[in-house]
Amino acid sequence: MQRHPMTRLALAAATWLLVQGLLLATAGVARAEQRPAAAGEPIRIGVLVPLSGIGAAAGKDATDGWNLWWQRHGRTVAGREIQSFIEDTAGNPDLGLSKARLLVEQRQVHMLVGTVFASVGLAVATYVEQVGIPTFYPIAAADDLTQRHRVPNLMRIAGWSSSQVTHPFGEWVATTTPCRRLVTLAADYAFGHEAVGGFVNTFTDVGGQVLEQIWHPIAETDFSPYLARLAATRPDCVFAMPVGAPIIRFIQAWHDLGLWGRIPLYVGEVVTDQAILRGIDPPDLVVGLISAGHWAEGRDDATTQEFVRLYEDAYRILPSYYAAAMYTAAQWLTRAITAANGRVEDRQAFLQTVRATQLQETPFGPARLDDYNHPIFNVYIREVVKRPDGRAWNVVRHTIPNVSQFYKYDPEAYLRQPVYSRQYQGINWP
Repeated sequence: MQRHPMTRLALAAATWLLVQGLLLATAGVARAEQRPAAAGEPIRIGVLVPLSGIGAAAGKDATDGWNLWWQRHGRTVAGREIQSFIEDTAGNPDLGLSKARLLVEQRQVHMLVGTVFASVGLAVATYVEQVGIPTFYPIAAADDLTQRHRVPNLMRIAGWSSSQVTHPFGEWVATTTPCRRLVTLAADYAFGHEAVGGFVNTFTDVGGQVLEQIWHPIAETDFSPYLARLAATRPDCVFAMPVGAPIIRFIQAWHDLGLWGRIPLYVGEVVTDQAILRGIDPPDLVVGLISAGHWAEGRDDATTQEFVRLYEDAYRILPSYYAAAMYTAAQWLTRAITAANGRVEDRQAFLQTVRATQLQETPFGPARLDDYNHPIFNVYIREVVKRPDGRAWNVVRHTIPNVSQFYKYDPEAYLRQPVYSRQYQGINWP
């Protein structure tokens, strides 16, 4: 049947209006942050964490730390309810990116917080730069997130970078211990490369010598060949940075091969984090182990110990740095939202408020952001000791205050060098 011309025109008009409506709706999602806040409208925060896969334990600690702040201090800031939308990334960059899109484009969150895994953080960073949403990384440690490839709307509040802690540690080992000839052993991926790079850079700056650098697969289960090779080099000491569940096998192998007490061992922050110490049995296997970190759950400080007590009361375990970081991130955002009178829709003004926020008392100690959106904080030389209740934790033996991601180097000169890698370890760079 042939339609009347007016019917065809009406259908065409209706189709045009439908398309325009869809375009406007899409644009509305993209520009959701530009709408003025409705009276009493909640502030929506998207939280990206791994709650399944190899990072599930860290993700749970991170989520527990985040929730503990709001449970303790209430979920209303500057007269607006805080709503958290927590999404599982499973530690997968593609899934993390999909979840970020979901939170921004469908949940219409005002900001993102996450992501634990640096690989996920890097994937999400590209997207958030495009859409301009305020994004905060309390945990993801990839150096270049706030260095050569920094994103203006991404800030590492309460976070750290892979080499930030190891810079002062390498210098400390070379200047305060008998170690002059070093071997490194670390997981063969970006975090391991960057952490070791920071250590050996400063270690050699003050006269130390690196005899050999040994890399192992991130999921290694048999450390015997690596440790035999290491022992044959006869170093003065070793700096080691395995990650995740293999850390426990590494510690056991170090004892089984008789290296404990023979070769001084220094390790990265994650090696003696509570996420690992809980699985060390007996805890005597790590008592006396020296590390450096921006978090020390045994620090003799009222704010730190209040957080440890609150976390232990809530979850019956001692807090890891993942928990402390997300708790402190919530503290940082609460302070900034209050200072902004709850007006988070003005993204640039809110980011400036976050940037200007300085905290004197956090579980980590004092913290503020540098010009590159990265925290300046204390680094602690830590020793694992056994508590009266039999559990192991990290106590502070020495504090290095106000450490930036560039340590003692000029930022412009530092950024002209490549990021630490397997090939570039920064040794004696000009």
